[in-house]
Amino acid sequence: MALEPRRGVPDQLAELVGQQVRGLVSEQLRQKVSDWRSPRAKLLRRRRRAVRATATWGTIGGVTGAGATVLEVAGGQATFAVVGLFTVAGVTGLATVRAAIRSYRLHKTPLPEVPPAPVLLPPAGSLAREPMQRLAEAEDALGELLRQLESPAMTSVPADSVTQARATGAEAAGALRAVAGQLQAVERARDTAPPLQRGPLVDGVRRLRAQLDEGVDGYGGLVAAAGRAVVESRVSDPKRLLTDATDHLAGLASALRDLSPRGGVAPDTAN
Repeated sequence: MALEPRRGVPDQLAELVGQQVRGLVSEQLRQKVSDWRSPRAKLLRRRRRAVRATATWGTIGGVTGAGATVLEVAGGQATFAVVGLFTVAGVTGLATVRAAIRSYRLHKTPLPEVPPAPVLLPPAGSLAREPMQRLAEAEDALGELLRQLESPAMTSVPADSVTQARATGAEAAGALRAVAGQLQAVERARDTAPPLQRGPLVDGVRRLRAQLDEGVDGYGGLVAAAGRAVVESRVSDPKRLLTDATDHLAGLASALRDLSPRGGVAPDTAN
C-alpha cells in the first residue's frame, strides 16, 4: 500500500510567504487609494492643473498674438484675419490671467497635514488581525474625541489631561502591537514545527490572543470615557470624568507593558 507523501516544511513555508505577500500587496493598494483621496493630495492635484492651465493659455495667447503681429506687418493693413487673431489673443490673455489668479490662490491655500502612515495589519489568517483592526478603529475614534476636547468650546477640560490621555493611549497601543507581533511569530513557529511539538505553541497562541482581546477592550473603555467627557462637557463636570478616564488608561498601559516582550510574555509562551 503506497503512502501519501507528507507535506514538507518547505511547502508550508511557501504557503506562509504567499499569504504574507498577498496581505502586504492588498494593504499597499488600499493605502495608495487612501493617499490619492486625501485632502492634501486633492489640493496638490488642483495646483498642478492650475499651473498647466496657466501655461497652456499663455502659450496659446503668445502664439496667436505673434501670428497676428506678423500678418499685420506683412500685410500692411488690418485684415479680417489679423483682427480675428488679435481677438483670440485677447480672449486667451484673459483666460491666462484668470488661470494665474486661480493658481496663485491655490498655492496660497495651506496644505492639509500629511496623514500619519497607517500601521499594516497582520495577514488575514492570523489571530492577531481582528484585535488589531479593532485597535486601529479605536485609535481613530480616540484621536477625534481628544481633538474635540481640545477645541476652544471645551474650556472646562484641562489641556494637560487631554495631553496625558493621548500619550498614555499611544503607549498602550504600542504595547498591544508588540504583543500582536509576538503572536504572529509564535503562529509561524507553530505552523512550521513538527506536529508532536506544536502543543505548547498552540497554547501560547491562545494565551496571547486572550491578552490582546483584554487589552483592546480596555482601550475601548478609554474611548467610551472620552466620548462621555465630550457629552458631559456641556452639562456636567468633564474635568473629573476625563481625569478618571486618564487614570484608568494609565493603569491599562501599565498592564500592557507587562504583556510586551520586555514584560516576559515570550518565555511564558515558549513553555
